[in-house]
Amino acid sequence: MHFSKKCSVFKVVLSALLIVALLQLIYLSFLSKFHGKQQRYRYSELFGGSAAKKNAYPEKNTRKERLRYSLSTGGIFDNSGQYRVYKNLIKSDFTTNLIAGSDVNVLTLATHTTINNLHHLESLLERWQNPLSVAIFAHGEDVKFATALVYALSFFCPQIQALVDFHLVCLSGEIASFPEQDHEHFAGLEDCASVFSRLETHKDKYKNYAINGNISYPNNLLRNVARGGTESSYILVLDIDMMPSADLYHHFQAMIMKREPASDEVFVLPAFEIRHARKIPASKAELVQLYQVGEVRPFYEELCPRCQAPTNYSQWVNSHVREMSTLEVAYTLNWIDPWEPFYIGPHTVPLYDEIFKQYGFNRISQACELHVAGYRFSVLSSAFVVHRGFKIQGEFHSKKEEENKQNRVLFRSFKEGLKTKYPSSTRRC
Repeated sequence: MHFSKKCSVFKVVLSALLIVALLQLIYLSFLSKFHGKQQRYRYSELFGGSAAKKNAYPEKNTRKERLRYSLSTGGIFDNSGQYRVYKNLIKSDFTTNLIAGSDVNVLTLATHTTINNLHHLESLLERWQNPLSVAIFAHGEDVKFATALVYALSFFCPQIQALVDFHLVCLSGEIASFPEQDHEHFAGLEDCASVFSRLETHKDKYKNYAINGNISYPNNLLRNVARGGTESSYILVLDIDMMPSADLYHHFQAMIMKREPASDEVFVLPAFEIRHARKIPASKAELVQLYQVGEVRPFYEELCPRCQAPTNYSQWVNSHVREMSTLEVAYTLNWIDPWEPFYIGPHTVPLYDEIFKQYGFNRISQACELHVAGYRFSVLSSAFVVHRGFKIQGEFHSKKEEENKQNRVLFRSFKEGLKTKYPSSTRRC
């Protein structure tokens, strides 16, 4: 009798456990189907289809139509005819309002990248938090991937929707198209973080300028495209893996409001590089502390110390700022060969010469032209830019030295051309 009761209790417990397990399986099956349906809806919402509710997100539909229109134009060819440019592939809300006359912008950060470095946009925008113009170079399959992913970024990321303009550059024989039926790249995309996670999978796909298919990276064309996509009075051109000091936009805006505008002056941001493990400093005080213990050093100190030495790091580090929240000119310098400073300049500064591609002389050629054209180089008191990681020998692609030699020859020709372009200038470089 006692044994029989025990068996009955065991059967009841076992039955209960089986029922719970069955309910869990049903619940998991429901979740799986619901998630799949949600993913299909997300995809159709992004790229069109019968599952999308036409008026559910009117601002998203407008963004989609804008992208369709930008792509339908086929872009324009650059001056060389080698590249196709889709300017303003995706416009930010800020730029749209600026064109409509409801916003005013003093300063835009313009940058360039390939799809494998676009993941840096997340930390850059987190620091900058103001208008940003991004020119992306893509080749082959990456053209479709870049088009789709920047659209996904503008769709899922509110801050990107608000502040970032995207431009696309590809080879002239390649055409970007709207990603109607490509589920491969978009499975699992459901928020901003998931899009950046997808971009992380393309991180460091190529080593610096070593693009698949022996394709030249048109860095100066990209800089000009990013610059040309802005409507601001001043522009800061940076590589996408460079980080500006915190609150630079507002400090610069406050400084400019107090100064007489000068069309022949650029504002230099001393450039540094920091060990990978270290957090990027936000203020000059933080940076100087790291500088003094060797965790931060001048940009390109190992590769080309002369390229940044004219900044006069010792003077800048030891110059005292009256108020940490105040930005001012610390001192003004004449350009010296081979200085290639990062700077904030008026939108009227000469464009970068697009003959320079790949590695070598692409930025120094523009700094040289500024000098010949009569510009002053005023170093800002507490603003700076930082590159994550020390630049060291051996980390570049195999053709770096060959490209440098080719561009050195082009640079000699470029300097001769400046004599004709600025016949009344007595300055040379």
